[in-house]
Amino acid sequence: MSTLVAPPRTTNAVLSTAVPNPRPFRLVRHSMALAKRSLIKTWRTPEALIDVTLQPVLFLVIFVYIFGGAVAGSTHDYLQFLLPGILAQTIATGAIAIGVNLNTDIAKGIFDRFRSLPVPRSAPLVGAVLGDVVRYVIVTVSTLAIGYLLGFRIDSDPLRAIAGCLLAVLFALCLSWLPVFVAMKVRTPGAVQGLMFALIMPLSFASNVFVSADTLPGWMQAFVDVNPMTHLVAAVRGLFLGTPVGSHVWWTLAWCAGFVALFMPLALRAYRKKI
Repeated sequence: MSTLVAPPRTTNAVLSTAVPNPRPFRLVRHSMALAKRSLIKTWRTPEALIDVTLQPVLFLVIFVYIFGGAVAGSTHDYLQFLLPGILAQTIATGAIAIGVNLNTDIAKGIFDRFRSLPVPRSAPLVGAVLGDVVRYVIVTVSTLAIGYLLGFRIDSDPLRAIAGCLLAVLFALCLSWLPVFVAMKVRTPGAVQGLMFALIMPLSFASNVFVSADTLPGWMQAFVDVNPMTHLVAAVRGLFLGTPVGSHVWWTLAWCAGFVALFMPLALRAYRKKI
């Protein structure tokens, strides 16, 4: 009598051990793919970068040559003081564009297509935020370039200067979750832009961007001392000019963590309800 021999059990067992489970990395892979989409979109519409290239030029020229002599007594001295503040202000206002673009894409139905794809629900938002990093790099480079043409000079070592640029980019990257959340809650791109400017402008002017905080009224200084823009400007200014930064770098990093911890979950929750 012949005996039946069962085939070796290699199919499922071997495959399950040989092929790693890609699920933990799905969000990263799909977010990077959608970030590439944002970069391609930016490359094909360079006029969308006017706000991060032309705005720092206008602010530097206007404030340095009109107010520099009155504020600091010298346009060069005021340029040294002002440029880190203009960089912080422009990179913060540049984050508004991501909210406007997301709201526009939702109105056009693009996110309905994303919903039909086998991607994590949060990947479109995470990808959009990651893809917007190029805007923050451009505004940093353009601000420093026009500043050098006007006479600005970094007085610290290259590592501290690079650290200042990276800190500004990180701040904008984390702050961008606020306009993303606003974009999920309001109905039109114009409303996103108007609401975000109403939030960013007081942070910019009630800070040490244009003048030293010591010259502001006492009742305003209480707000200036806790303003995240104040800490960012003081940190970047110290890293660029070689002056003491104190605890401003740590306060800036704390604000970055706070923006992500608060507005990222709110934005993702609002996105799931909206789509």
